[in-house]
Amino acid sequence: MKLLVVEDEAKTGDYVRQGLVEAGFVVDLARTGLDGHHLALTGSYDLIVLDVMLPDVDGWRIVQALRDAKSSTPVLFLTARDSVEDRVKGLEMGADDYLVKPFAFSELLARVRTLLRRGAAPAFQDQLQVADLVLDIPRRRAQRQNIRINLTNKEFALLELLVRRQGEVLPRSLIASQVWDMNFDSDTNVIDVAIRRLRAKIDDDYEPKLIHTVRGMGYMLDVTHAG
Repeated sequence: MKLLVVEDEAKTGDYVRQGLVEAGFVVDLARTGLDGHHLALTGSYDLIVLDVMLPDVDGWRIVQALRDAKSSTPVLFLTARDSVEDRVKGLEMGADDYLVKPFAFSELLARVRTLLRRGAAPAFQDQLQVADLVLDIPRRRAQRQNIRINLTNKEFALLELLVRRQGEVLPRSLIASQVWDMNFDSDTNVIDVAIRRLRAKIDDDYEPKLIHTVRGMGYMLDVTHAG
């Protein structure tokens, strides 16, 4: 997922960008309205986090230009202005959500994920498959060789993340943020324990082995990887 952050306050922009990168997103940061306007109209983004009060081209004009260009990219407005009139104006002009400064990053992340899920809905897959592992997403069920595997909600969420990112090495910090929606200290073994339990259910009695440890980096799900 690729996001654009348009924010002229250096500290806020860096804070938002770093948090989103650590949560697993690819992020471009524009520090002026002019740069943000250009990137929003010429780049390909899954979501735009847009400050309203920019010194040159303000957020209102950027979202208006996007909608005039028939772009349906979701826009999350950030603003220090908390009046009902401002919020109504932003939503009427085509913003998808509105977050008032100061905000907790956890709330920003939750709203970003909600907007992305909403935007990605048409392409949602009911079933995911790798080798003989099949995930039934609506029913939250997994099976291998047509045998049902009982998973907890967290185990299913972890397995779904690994399957959707097949072939990618996922660091523990990304797994923590995506599955548990929080940041774990790097020395925690919570992720390792969860992976071990999932591997016991998914891999121990089956071939090929799908879940692999990439030492010093994290975990990946892949059919061809050895290790």
